[in-house]
Amino acid sequence: MAQAAPDPPPEVVAAWWTPFEDYLAKERRYSPYTVRNYRQAFVDFHRWLADPSVGLWSRGFDALGAREMRDFVIEAQRRYDRRTLHNHVSGLRTFFKFWLRRGRLQRNPWLGVPLPRLEKRLPKFLTEEQTRQLLTGPQRLLENGAIDAFCAWRDRLVMELLYGGGLRVSELVALNHGAIDPGSGVARVVGKGRRERLCPLGQVALEVYRKFRDDFSPSREPSAPVLTNPNGRRVTVRQVQLLLKRYLALAGLPLDLTPHKLRHSYATHLLNAGADLRLVQELLGHAQLATTQVYTHVSMARLQAIHAKAHPRG
Repeated sequence: MAQAAPDPPPEVVAAWWTPFEDYLAKERRYSPYTVRNYRQAFVDFHRWLADPSVGLWSRGFDALGAREMRDFVIEAQRRYDRRTLHNHVSGLRTFFKFWLRRGRLQRNPWLGVPLPRLEKRLPKFLTEEQTRQLLTGPQRLLENGAIDAFCAWRDRLVMELLYGGGLRVSELVALNHGAIDPGSGVARVVGKGRRERLCPLGQVALEVYRKFRDDFSPSREPSAPVLTNPNGRRVTVRQVQLLLKRYLALAGLPLDLTPHKLRHSYATHLLNAGADLRLVQELLGHAQLATTQVYTHVSMARLQAIHAKAHPRG
């Protein structure tokens, strides 16, 4: 492509993107991060179709077939790595399926279109000792006078819920008091695809929750957010990401570890301790067992490393 085509005009966004965005956010309850990525996929796809050297936009979506989609994949590989390309195509497949079901399109041109294989990457996770160092960070800062009591207990609660309950960061910030049963220590969480699950939080996380709720929470109403800023506003995903970096630095851990890595650590530590794979799948809210099975590879890699180090013939 010689020169990038402009962004979709407002009338195209209103007609094709906005209803799809409402569906993703309100019906499917996708995270803002996923919605943003799908929008970028839509914008990128429109630019390609509208480029004069391609000349496909004037023909309309229904004129597109597998051949045109393969051409797009070939061209997009020059600009994106394979994982980004897979994410973009996932958004576009969902986009076409959405309009197909609503009768505006007659076919999904992405059916049967192959994508380049992804390299297998095991999820990063913290060891149990690294996790302990991370979780004690707020208390250490409080003792040193570096932060106030509100932030110390709030920050600790953030990390205890991510690790103790295996929550996604989007599920964490959306958590309200009414979703947590202090008696049983279980949180009712609405995850991807509006799937609801019960998450045991663990004794430590529950104790930290009670402390923050009783001493610092501006409201205990069932509809009030569990995690707030001092002004009473709900904590955002971005704020969670930034506060985690502070404690990663304090613990001497890599700063590229995200809140999701605490979820990875949660799953890996459960399996290392002998938890059943199906149970871990249910706790994580995975629709497919294959998604959970990646953690068995992590656990096996750990066992192999121990064997190589400890066995005489390792």
